[in-house]
Amino acid sequence: MAFNSLSQLFFLLLLLPAFVVSQTSNITLGSYLVASKDSPSWKSPSGHFAFGFYQLQNQDQFLLAIWFDNIPNRTTVWYANGDNPVSEGSKVELTRDGKLTLTSPDGPIWNATVNGSAYSVQGVAYAALLDTGNFVIVREDLAYAWESFNNPTDTLLPTQELPLGGMLCSKQTPSNYSTGRFQLRMLPDGNLVLNTFSLPKANSFAYNAYYISNTYAYGQKVVFNEPNYISIVLSSGEIRNLTGDRVASQDYYRATLDFDGIFTMYSYPNSQRAGQGDQSWSIAWSIPSDICNGTNSNRRVGDLYIEGPGSCGFNSYCTIGSNLRPSCECLPGFSFSDPNNKFNGCIQDRIQECNPDLSKAEDLYDMRPLPNTFWPTSAAFERTHSNEDECRQSCLYDCLCVVAELEGGLCSKKKLPLTNGMVNRGIDGKAFIKVARHNGPLLQKKDQSSTILMGSFLLGGSALINFLLLTAVSILAIRSCNRRQKPHQMSNSLESNLRSFTYQDLEEATDGFKEELGRGAFGIVYKGVLRPPHSIISIAVKKLDRLMQDGEKEFKTEVNAVAKIHHKNLVTLIGFSEEGPHKLLVYEFMSNGTLASLLYGDCRPEWKSRTRMAFEIARGLVYLHEECSIPIIHCDIKPQNILLDDSFTARISDFGLAKLLMSDQTRTMTATRGTKGYVAPEWFRNTPITTRVDVYSYGVMLLEIICCRKNYEVERENEEEVILTDWVWDCYLERRLDRVVENDEEAIDDMTKVERLVMVAIWCIQEDPSLRPSMRKVTQMLEGVVQVPMPPRPTPFSSVY
Repeated sequence: MAFNSLSQLFFLLLLLPAFVVSQTSNITLGSYLVASKDSPSWKSPSGHFAFGFYQLQNQDQFLLAIWFDNIPNRTTVWYANGDNPVSEGSKVELTRDGKLTLTSPDGPIWNATVNGSAYSVQGVAYAALLDTGNFVIVREDLAYAWESFNNPTDTLLPTQELPLGGMLCSKQTPSNYSTGRFQLRMLPDGNLVLNTFSLPKANSFAYNAYYISNTYAYGQKVVFNEPNYISIVLSSGEIRNLTGDRVASQDYYRATLDFDGIFTMYSYPNSQRAGQGDQSWSIAWSIPSDICNGTNSNRRVGDLYIEGPGSCGFNSYCTIGSNLRPSCECLPGFSFSDPNNKFNGCIQDRIQECNPDLSKAEDLYDMRPLPNTFWPTSAAFERTHSNEDECRQSCLYDCLCVVAELEGGLCSKKKLPLTNGMVNRGIDGKAFIKVARHNGPLLQKKDQSSTILMGSFLLGGSALINFLLLTAVSILAIRSCNRRQKPHQMSNSLESNLRSFTYQDLEEATDGFKEELGRGAFGIVYKGVLRPPHSIISIAVKKLDRLMQDGEKEFKTEVNAVAKIHHKNLVTLIGFSEEGPHKLLVYEFMSNGTLASLLYGDCRPEWKSRTRMAFEIARGLVYLHEECSIPIIHCDIKPQNILLDDSFTARISDFGLAKLLMSDQTRTMTATRGTKGYVAPEWFRNTPITTRVDVYSYGVMLLEIICCRKNYEVERENEEEVILTDWVWDCYLERRLDRVVENDEEAIDDMTKVERLVMVAIWCIQEDPSLRPSMRKVTQMLEGVVQVPMPPRPTPFSSVY
């Protein structure tokens, strides 16, 4: 009997090491997991969290993830490969040399890194999933070589911190873990912000923030404290509580940047406290309080609206439900671009045509009212004081207009794409949506069934007639080609969505090319007016017909380039005319002239307006360089080619000098182009040029925006101030940048930003193109997303000329 007891005790002692390892959840070197429907996981000591392969809903794909494991609805809090799910048979391994790797049957997918670089594996002893939900790789001295808390995805957990430069990225949908459109970022300047981001990820850039913590220069980090509140720690040691006082409890907590752009703290009863019935995550706190209407739903001026497509995507509008979550709706005449994702925007059921004959517009379209609905970040191309009927009619007979907003007697006409749509019942007004008639699916089906019989009868009889007609027309066309040159030989190369004008149309619209707006290297621009029924549309007509060989080439270049691009910071091409030697381009008219006239005028524009315009121009260049199907080098960026619309939004114009790159090219050879003072040094060295020539020109112009003066002013009293770039560099070295914004009180009160913008400009005008940042990097530096290092001396003015 005693022998049996001793045997049992000895057996239990043998099992003790395995039991201890299980409780501490240490993962030894060489351990691995294989993805399968029933694959095991590595768990935290309490069993609250698990690390392993998380199977996506209704899919045979897996994420390497961490999730709450003690609740029925396993909720992820971290994942490694959201953009690249793996198949069954994939493996995560803590290798014998201390690396954490994820491989699929096709090859490597992911490996743990620190700031994008491999961490040192020296002394790595084991890994563990802690009860906080933090997966750590531990050295022999118990220091962490890597931890998931320092590499968050969309969620923060209690005890987790978000340092300066840290961020959370949303998912695309609740079940699609690919990178979404929203980010929560702790900026290097100390502010916690929420931004929308453009997609795809490879070309992503930030729009203006729709939430700001206002902790500029003081914020140090975000902390999710264990008593279940989120706060910002300031440099003074003060704690800025964001969530208010929260009662400590044993519930599970998480703070997630959801796919709809709301940063939300959730709570869930744990297994010991859960009562009877179904349990679910409850909202404890969230920001912003109303993502549809900005920070203050009763005001429009000064609100922080979501830029870009907004929470609901393009051509939609957003409403807040009783649960404070956004709900998305399409405009009348539009449908969801993805029926499975209503946050992905809407598309027109029928494309609106720009027919020159708008006399029967009332037979083609209806104007549907939407009360209290607005698109505040969509720029209006025309504003007039109108009553309701006049506003409706003006949009109806304007082929560019899709929506007319009427507020306070002011009618704002807007075109696609519409952004940041919202219903705001605090504003007395309405929108009128132009909807094509007879586009309902039932009517289409009825029309189809009623015409099948007639179509079948006519089809056979018309085939012979069509054949004979085609033969006759072909013979006549061939003979005609032999006798004379075709008058519209470029028509095949022009975009079909542009309106084609006759020369006489534009001669009448400009009153015989009477009012000159400006002159460029390849043509003169005139103001004109189109007069369709019930509407007047102001236009700018660029006349290129005085040019010969270069003019022909420029016409093709400009039309093909501009017709394919659409961005709120680029001037829109409406149409063209080509009759023999006459080649003209028709643009939307910019009512507030050029940036040059604003900067060099008697009244200095506000500092805030100038910095906003600098951002807008940079975003337009990012679009040209990186987001067009064929990258475009503008070649002549200068204040004279930046136009201002009726809301003083900066728009890049004059693509007559644009040099298109083929999709597989990053450099191109071309003759010297551009304007003296803005031309990069490589133009004069017969070397290949890149998009960095635009960066150089932008840098010179940015200094002009900062200082409100021309880059070369020979009449200056002080000789050192004649050349702007040289003078600003001297002031920067002497720590006297206050001199470049002298008498500008707004700028002097914002010297931190002045210095940052000057440093960015100096980087842009470096002599070596490889030292200049890309325009995307420029936007990030302007915004403060990345720090601006001290720049070297820029290109001396004398070396360029």
